[in-house]
Amino acid sequence: MPATDALQQGRASFERKAWGSAYRELNAAARDAALCAEDLERLAFTCRLLGNQTECADLLARAHQEFLNQGETARAARSAIWLAFHSHFKGEVARGNGWVTRANRILEAHGEECVESGYLLHLSALRAFFAGDAAKAHALFVEATKIGERFGDRDLMTLARHGQGRALIRMDQAPRGVSLLDEAMVAITAGDVSSSFVGDVYCSVIEGCHEIFDLRRAQEWTTALAEWCASQPDLVPYQGSCLVHRAQILQLHGSWDEAMDEARQARERFSNPPGQRAIGGAYYLLGELFRLTGDYAEAEQAYLAAGQHGRQPEPGLAQLKLAQGDEHAATGAIRRSLKEVRDRRFRPLVLSAAVDIMLAARELAEARIAADELREMTKHLDAPYLQAAAAHAEGNVLLAEGKPNDALTELRNAWKLWRALEAPYDAARSRVAIGLACRAMGDPATAELEFEAARREFQRLGAQPDLEGLRRHTAPTDSSAGGLTLREVEVLREIAAGKSNRKIAQDLGISEKTVARHVSNIFTKLGLSSRAAATAYAYQHRLVNSTT
Repeated sequence: MPATDALQQGRASFERKAWGSAYRELNAAARDAALCAEDLERLAFTCRLLGNQTECADLLARAHQEFLNQGETARAARSAIWLAFHSHFKGEVARGNGWVTRANRILEAHGEECVESGYLLHLSALRAFFAGDAAKAHALFVEATKIGERFGDRDLMTLARHGQGRALIRMDQAPRGVSLLDEAMVAITAGDVSSSFVGDVYCSVIEGCHEIFDLRRAQEWTTALAEWCASQPDLVPYQGSCLVHRAQILQLHGSWDEAMDEARQARERFSNPPGQRAIGGAYYLLGELFRLTGDYAEAEQAYLAAGQHGRQPEPGLAQLKLAQGDEHAATGAIRRSLKEVRDRRFRPLVLSAAVDIMLAARELAEARIAADELREMTKHLDAPYLQAAAAHAEGNVLLAEGKPNDALTELRNAWKLWRALEAPYDAARSRVAIGLACRAMGDPATAELEFEAARREFQRLGAQPDLEGLRRHTAPTDSSAGGLTLREVEVLREIAAGKSNRKIAQDLGISEKTVARHVSNIFTKLGLSSRAAATAYAYQHRLVNSTT
């Protein structure tokens, strides 16, 4: 193919986002003739979207030099800015600072106002944001936005507006922040922004949504990201992040098998090319799913791998230690995490886990402190997920404090919130706690209804550890019950009163089929063969009162 044809095809492939073809065709053109600076930039961004970051940096450096040779100083400064972005996100701080200094010097020599100064401000804003100075970052993002507007540069306007949104969220101004994130995403989905930046904005916006536990918004933009990735099969950098985000949503909604598949695919995506730190998030999510389904050996390996790739394995690893019966290790790990983890994306998760672990370890005072902090966070952030987690934690602590009436109010509120979020596992956990509160209030019939509803959900999910925990909760404390559950004892009393299965179903508010199953279980557990024998057993073991 003649070089001119390859070049034209490469440019066309770049415009239609066929990154693999663009790479092959632009490289073919480069073999026969030197690429101009603009085409070097096209090839650089193509390499970036194919996951070849090293080649991307080399090409940008060549484009930078070519622009300088042509006297296009503003464009040369822009290439230097891209190289600074690239270096900072790789953790090469000194190299990044060098490119920033060069870009500044070039723009000062350029003299005229240009849009590149806005990109440089945007980079400075990002550095302030990641350094923890949200107010400074916000001010710089605002200035960058104004420059983008002045020059009509949609890429810069979108990048900087989304940056303002992230900074406002950090400044506890979430409503204003998410409004700007949504505005940025409208520009993204409308196709107003260059492909080179779309994935970065998607991932940052979704991260911002998770930061304030706005899971509905996170789900909406994750779906949009998945569609964008699917439209570009050759795309590499964002496919793994998309899979992790999707897996998180699937886990929340109880689709654990699908979540496991997505997390495994994300792990594979992040493994090629190797060295991607984001792989830690995929391993951590796998650890969570293995822990919830009772595969403790696999869970431990996944959590450790997450830690090796830069993702703290807590609170999951501490929860795993508790599930394995090692309370000492669990409490030690969660206490350390409470001291170390301040990032509010993860702090609520640590607090929720701390309540569960400390209650299991009978450290009521520490559980109360964690629950109070979690509740305090809801005053500053209107997020249903956070409110549900806080209500669940508060209810469990109140129950441990011997206040079942107050606990029941909190737990029912948690259950309603989990239901609204379509979070079946969390809703089932709240139903177990509701059952315990009802039982403490002397209402075993309602308690058994709650336990049975939770049991069905745990069975559907494959949550074996929770099923085992529920069995412990519902095991009769009276040895005379012969291993019967509270509901089975209740049915036995009804049998002793001479009631038919239909009448028992009506009185207890359950189906006749469920009653028949309970009757069968009673006969099997007690070694009985008739209702008369069951009645005699109930009286002999004082499972009915004298007025029955």
